[in-house]
Amino acid sequence: MMNRRNFNKLLGAGLVAAAAPKIVTPALADDVLKVGFVYFGPVGDFGWTYQHDVGRQDIVKKFGDKVKTTYVENVPESADAERVIANLAAKGHKLIFTTSFGYMDPTIKAAKRFPKTYFEHCAGYKLASNVSVYEARFYEGRYVQGVIAGMMSKTGVAGYIASIPIPEVIMGMNAFLLGMRSVNPTAKLKFIMVNTWYDPGKEGDAAKALIDQGCDIVTQHTDSTAPLQVYAQRGIKGFGEATDMLKFAPTAQLTASVNNWGPYYVKRVQDVIDGTWKSANTWGGLASGMLEMAPYHNMPDNVVAAAKATEEGIKSGKIVIFKGPLKDQKGIAKSTEGVVLDDGSISSMDWLVEGVVGDLPK
Repeated sequence: MMNRRNFNKLLGAGLVAAAAPKIVTPALADDVLKVGFVYFGPVGDFGWTYQHDVGRQDIVKKFGDKVKTTYVENVPESADAERVIANLAAKGHKLIFTTSFGYMDPTIKAAKRFPKTYFEHCAGYKLASNVSVYEARFYEGRYVQGVIAGMMSKTGVAGYIASIPIPEVIMGMNAFLLGMRSVNPTAKLKFIMVNTWYDPGKEGDAAKALIDQGCDIVTQHTDSTAPLQVYAQRGIKGFGEATDMLKFAPTAQLTASVNNWGPYYVKRVQDVIDGTWKSANTWGGLASGMLEMAPYHNMPDNVVAAAKATEEGIKSGKIVIFKGPLKDQKGIAKSTEGVVLDDGSISSMDWLVEGVVGDLPK
């Protein structure tokens, strides 16, 4: 996807309040494949980074002593990232996963310095002979969430805690409202842009503000469990992010869009072992298993049935999310009747659908 998450001018140092990078490395033998991971958050965020680390652990379970893994957490999306990535390569890591969009240019630079090392960059779009990119179609899960919200919201107004105004987040908001409007044509979506991926304080405050604005169901595109805990305190329902967060709010979580990186990570490690690794661009969703829906809770049986049917419809291709007619907030047509937006249009999305309340930052 040549434009996927292509707003890197919005992604500089300081998206996450980063502590000094922590490197965790087991004792290594000379005859094992060394695999490195670079994380922008802590593995204990129980969101984005946590789920990538679950994938790393899947590698360990699959290959045992044949592979040893290293991870570096709390790495800022800045020039420091190149140093960390290059350091892993210099220490003999043959395969390195860099797990945030802001690592794109540092990954490309490190790949030029270490042409015999294989690099896998999550959420980027720049390829090289030794660099692949991979991403999940998160918007598919947002649409399923929207269907649930459309059926359960009493006010017809849902809330969205947005992180950064990039296409991934924008398409998520749009898909959520389209899902709502598939069952409630007058539904609206309010959002707050918190300008961070992980900040429990900001996320919790945003949840409270959206509830105070009349949103009776709220979802998040941020990584902490703070919003769900606010929902539980305020007696409303919502959705987890990146991983199943049910245990943190057993009475509030309806479901969660779960990022399932393990199978992809295992396959790419096997490719290196087999000598078949090639640069590729992967964008998987519900059908591929790269995205999954957590079990459905705290909702009536008919809503569970509708959610499961929606999930299966997306997998089969019966449900196409970004299919015209589509209009933006100003009523301008973005797609005419029956016309489906292609991946390039989706991955460079910079407009909000009709019914989303609020403006994107300039």
